[in-house]
Amino acid sequence: MSQNNPYADVLKVAEQDYQIFSLAKAATIHGTADRLPFSLKVLLENLLRSLDGDTVTVQDIQALVDWQKHGKADREIAFRPARVLMQDFTGVPAVVDLAAMRAAVAELGEDPQKINPLSPVDLVIDHSVMVDHFATDEAFTQNVAIEMERNLERYTFLRWGQQAFANFKVVPPGTGICHQVNLEHLGQSVWTKKTADGEQAYPDTLVGTDSHTTMINALGVLGWGVGGIEAEAAMLGQPVSMLIPEVVGLEFTGKLPAGVTATDLVLTVTAQLRAHGVVGKFVEFFGDGLDHLSLADRATIANMAPEYGATCGFFPVDQITLDYMALTGRDAKVIARVKAYCLAQGLWRKPGHQAIYTDVLHLDLSTVVPSLAGPKRPQDKVTLSDLKQHCDDVLALQLKTTTERDTQMVYEGGGQPQPDTNDSHFELDGQKIKLDHHAVVIAAITSCTNTSNPSVMMAAGLLAKNALAKGLQRQPWVKTSLAPGSKVVTRYLEKAGLMAPLEQLGFNLVGYGCTTCIGNSGPLAQQIEKVISDAKLNVSAVLSGNRNFEGRIHPFVQSNWLASPPLVVAFALAGTVNIDLSHEPIGKNHDGKPVYLKDIWPSNQDIANEVAKVQSSMFKTEYADVFSGDASWQDIAVPKDKTYAWPESSYIRQPSFFQGMGRQPEPVKDIVDARMLALLGDSVTTDHISPAGSIKDSSPAGRYLTGLGIAKDQFNSYGSRRGNHEVMVRGTFANVRIRNEMVPDTEGGVTLLQPSGEQMAIYDAAERYREQKTPLVVVAGKEYGTGSSRDWAAKGTLLLGVRAVLAESYERIHRSNLIGMGVLPLQFLAGDDRKHLKLTGAETFSISGLNSLTAKQKVAVLITYPDGEQQKINMLCRIDTGNELSYYQHGGILHYVLRRMIGSA
Repeated sequence: MSQNNPYADVLKVAEQDYQIFSLAKAATIHGTADRLPFSLKVLLENLLRSLDGDTVTVQDIQALVDWQKHGKADREIAFRPARVLMQDFTGVPAVVDLAAMRAAVAELGEDPQKINPLSPVDLVIDHSVMVDHFATDEAFTQNVAIEMERNLERYTFLRWGQQAFANFKVVPPGTGICHQVNLEHLGQSVWTKKTADGEQAYPDTLVGTDSHTTMINALGVLGWGVGGIEAEAAMLGQPVSMLIPEVVGLEFTGKLPAGVTATDLVLTVTAQLRAHGVVGKFVEFFGDGLDHLSLADRATIANMAPEYGATCGFFPVDQITLDYMALTGRDAKVIARVKAYCLAQGLWRKPGHQAIYTDVLHLDLSTVVPSLAGPKRPQDKVTLSDLKQHCDDVLALQLKTTTERDTQMVYEGGGQPQPDTNDSHFELDGQKIKLDHHAVVIAAITSCTNTSNPSVMMAAGLLAKNALAKGLQRQPWVKTSLAPGSKVVTRYLEKAGLMAPLEQLGFNLVGYGCTTCIGNSGPLAQQIEKVISDAKLNVSAVLSGNRNFEGRIHPFVQSNWLASPPLVVAFALAGTVNIDLSHEPIGKNHDGKPVYLKDIWPSNQDIANEVAKVQSSMFKTEYADVFSGDASWQDIAVPKDKTYAWPESSYIRQPSFFQGMGRQPEPVKDIVDARMLALLGDSVTTDHISPAGSIKDSSPAGRYLTGLGIAKDQFNSYGSRRGNHEVMVRGTFANVRIRNEMVPDTEGGVTLLQPSGEQMAIYDAAERYREQKTPLVVVAGKEYGTGSSRDWAAKGTLLLGVRAVLAESYERIHRSNLIGMGVLPLQFLAGDDRKHLKLTGAETFSISGLNSLTAKQKVAVLITYPDGEQQKINMLCRIDTGNELSYYQHGGILHYVLRRMIGSA
């Protein structure tokens, strides 16, 4: 028993005693917390357990309890997650940083093994498989073989990390998506560990290096995505510094009508919450409607918290949680512990209970209708019946200019799109085809959002079966793929007899991992890519994912639509999104008569019958030896050294972040006469900033790889090369869809070198400025850095020489990541922005007072225009907390942590 902690107590479950930190005991000191949102009760327990009088004080605890008075509290707290989750795209650079930290510690004469994760870390290799082969029985085997060949250097490095670092486990490739593996196996709802005081029980919490870490919120596990740098600090024992959040409660009532899926629901929720505004807030779901949502339905909603902008989307623990844990093979003792703990701590959902929330919203589930989202933002919901009309509206909004490899349509005078004179006919497999605007060229059942949900997966299989019975087939220009989030999915589809009909429509298994949704959609047929480019077609992808930002899915596909798995199958049959599937036929049957979507859509009872065939034994079998991997994984030769040898590799290179680092930080210097590298608009995403997708051979990154003697077909993706800073810095701000307002009427990563005005790639300009020792800034509009938690969006920014970003507002994770890399985020005050200040990119910027900076301080920025005129404005320093200020002053969070671990900070 902790002698100095007044909240310590004992919980007995069967014959086991657990030390807990009691919310009931806290109530006797601080007042009741009964009406705190469940998610904040988890934070409260975290503070009770971590009370040390330094990073956590009794005042912090009182402030969290007092949150109930106003539904908000302006106080910084320190959150200590139980564990860290990584996927390989974001995990590899994190492990590279750990290896580089070990090298830096060795250079400082210290023991490199001081650098070790102090919290459990699970890294799931799930983002590296690409859809090179599809629509064949051999697609999975072929894609996995290519994946192993392409990524051998990365996988060798990860296997080294697995044996070199304590508390670090790797789930090998070909297993599943990290979020689904987390939901089905890793998550425990209530975590335990052995301490000097005995077995301790506490809520399962985590941070992850993928923004969709929030999927685990469905299991009553509080967690969210952070940048790789912040995750590294967490696993190295540093608390996550955060302000006590506002919590928006969304009440569900009623139940979903027939023919409506959890995907339709989450797209509706995303649009509703985006419209309300929940950025930086927790969202918590409550109400009697939860009784009609399965755990998998809840996971679909929790998964897309980043898309509706929230830090998390939390569901409290109830009987549905326990039933799911039993289904997925959790031990009966674990399930008993979860129920006993949640009942004792007030974390169990009871009928009629409503917490106090900052704001309360309502949704009647019976009002949800079949929907999609797109063509470039997940919050832009379009009902299925409105999609056809929407297609013309979408095309009319496209830019009128074209660029190299552009797939846009050219308009004459706006309004409705004009027919293009270019021929859009081509031949494929001996068949003559004409491709039109709106044609679906990719139909992918992929991503953790939906493949974790048996109801929508069974619906897709049943729809495929019904379609075949009617004589329907996919259109030949559609690239189809099935990439489930775990092996359990194919196991239950096979048991239900539904894999075969999916395969007959081209939805063969292509891999277990995040494919199309992350941009690993692979190439289209050459004939299709050529006709899209030559005829300037706006074609579409339909995917069951969560992300559809510009340039993300495929460089030749401009419009991307999120939809449920059965609708993905339906659009593969239709071959176009320019159709009203609620009224128009999807195709013709054997007799040439029209077949409508309603004719092949499975009934709720049919779906329920198939879902009932999902068995606990399937999960137990597939997860019995989840960390071992297949023979190809086990055969990888693993270096035994505790410090990495950094062999010659185009995938893994020692980063420059820690080179020449001293035991103490240098004083922060003012920014003087900085040049603007990019002038950006609103909603610039981390997909625009961070290198992602394929590497173009004419790009700076492509030229670099060519210079190493690497052939274009071996470039792989930016994501796979995140362990090589030389590739990543060259790809920062290089997205084909980014628009730098310094260079109007263009797209892509170009800028103007000042003062000459010479146009060149952003990386090339940054190198010229580096030679001149000129500091750089980036200027942007609202919601800068929205999207995935990409640490390279901040790392690349730093390596380009950017000292500060000046924006109207920031996405939470990216703002944190910028500080974590020592880049200063400043926010325009009301009345100031790039347009009001008439910025063109030819100005210089001087930012003063940085050595005496405080959190949330107003900072003076002097703007000098080309004609010599000057304007001085104040901007808000978006370093929000004292911890963040310490990170910035040390040059970044990892520098701060490293110095602490060797005792010099």
